[in-house]
Amino acid sequence: MKLLLNNNWNHVIFLISKNITVNKLERIEMNSFSSEVKKELSQINNLSKKELVRAELFGYLITSSSNSFTTQSEYNINRFGKLLTNVGKNDFKISVSGKNYTIKTKERIRLDENINSTDEEKALVRGAFMGTGTITKPTRKYHLEIVFGDEKSANYVKSIIQKQGIYSNVICREKKYVLYIEDGEKVSEFLAFIGANKSVLNFENERVIKNVRNNVNRLVNCETANLNKTILSSVKQIEDIKYIKQKRKFNNLTEKEQEIANLRIKNPNASLQNLGKLANPEISKSGVKHRLENIQNYANELRENNSNKG
Repeated sequence: MKLLLNNNWNHVIFLISKNITVNKLERIEMNSFSSEVKKELSQINNLSKKELVRAELFGYLITSSSNSFTTQSEYNINRFGKLLTNVGKNDFKISVSGKNYTIKTKERIRLDENINSTDEEKALVRGAFMGTGTITKPTRKYHLEIVFGDEKSANYVKSIIQKQGIYSNVICREKKYVLYIEDGEKVSEFLAFIGANKSVLNFENERVIKNVRNNVNRLVNCETANLNKTILSSVKQIEDIKYIKQKRKFNNLTEKEQEIANLRIKNPNASLQNLGKLANPEISKSGVKHRLENIQNYANELRENNSNKG
């Protein structure tokens, strides 16, 4: 709507460019924060436990529908390679193209689904996140997602984390199934569940800063709204007082009303409470409001009488 009302096409182009820049920045921040999390996860030392290795590798595999895996994280590709080697799958090649690292096996690897413990479930979900997971930096919004090739795999991981009280949703997007979480607390719990403890601390720190900033903004907006309300009321009150003086009827007001009227003229930005403190003797906010309402009513009477004469 704002674009239609604005005839300055340069401004329109600026807004569109700004929107594109913001979206690009969000993608950069998502990739950056995701990379930090995956770097931490890739350094978890559990490769001596065969059941956890198989579970984590199974998590990787259920996010892919082919015999190749591509990522922009060398930590991630190295982790995948170590998992493959650990289970005796040595027939793979790693290639680099630009920022992308690709690992390709001779044929698509299939593992039996044999998850028997919570630790194995953690390893599986960790592998799935390492495979296609992304997470936004919490300074903007809370969003974590993992992309799967089939709905069954997405719902399987959903059921695992739901047992831990981590609730998520699954949607179909471009023939893929996306598990996502948009609650900040649940994103934090997810990171803790898959073993990204350092990332949890960083995430929570960002959450605190964001919440404080939002609270400050709300307070500022509230104060601004109250100030605007005070100014608008003051303008109307001063108009009424000046109209009464213009009609030479100011002396018809009571002494108390004249006092508050003069105080309002001299202090146009003062709140009702502050006007009351300036009165002699000091009066309450409700007392000031009552006197100003009497002045307003009297000014309206004068306007009505003047209109009838006309």
